[in-house]
Amino acid sequence: MTQTSDNVTWLTQEAYNQLKAELEYLSGPARTEISVKIAAAREEGDLRENGGYHAAKEEQGKMELRVRQLTQLLEHAKVGEPPADDGVVEPGMVVTIAFDGDPDDTLTFLLASREYATGDIETYSPQSPLGTGVNGKRMGEEAEYELPNGKKATVKILTAKPYTG
Repeated sequence: MTQTSDNVTWLTQEAYNQLKAELEYLSGPARTEISVKIAAAREEGDLRENGGYHAAKEEQGKMELRVRQLTQLLEHAKVGEPPADDGVVEPGMVVTIAFDGDPDDTLTFLLASREYATGDIETYSPQSPLGTGVNGKRMGEEAEYELPNGKKATVKILTAKPYTG
């Protein structure tokens, strides 16, 4: 789980370890693998028409961007505890909301940084309009946030529980 404030990103120990392992892989074995791919493609000849070479270089660029992102994130990270199970919406919580108070029109999501997004549950950043609107609210309370078209939407907080993975 992550919570960002004043350029500090709060991570659980598990999230920190996961991101650190990804950074170590990308900085070591992955760099070696992409260098081998680029060298092999370079040996194939004319680089202007060499699709394998260009694909490998693009992959290298994306990988290096991710290394920079992870390095910056981990440099400013503080390891903390998961949020308390007190019904208050905060980063690291799985939140269920009802749109306009309609109990049949609900959404359940993890309020966390994109770095912690998984395929298991939809993730909304605490800095997103919805995340900003619900952050700090309690179960049973209503929250308002701004839609992309400038209109306001109201949701009711149905549940807020710590994310357990």
